[in-house]
Amino acid sequence: MQKKIPMRQCLGCREMKPKRELIRVVKAPEGEISLDFKGKKPGRGAYVCPNAECLKKAVKSKALERAFSAQVPEEVYEALSKQMEAPNDE
Repeated sequence: MQKKIPMRQCLGCREMKPKRELIRVVKAPEGEISLDFKGKKPGRGAYVCPNAECLKKAVKSKALERAFSAQVPEEVYEALSKQMEAPNDE
């Protein structure tokens, strides 16, 4: 029997994709917002596709702010865009 693949929705394109293909942004219980590449950090998670178009859509629609009910620091967006520009060496 094949194991069930967890699916998550991208905040940019709104498409359901396998969790492993997406980048997780997490809001820790203390309120800190950061990137989570392992998917293990505690807190509320939101997902974005690893492409610049999805990130632009998520920023424009303020999807991350709505997902966390909090203001997202500019550094998080910068880290996301840097991650998308970097070659995927995982």
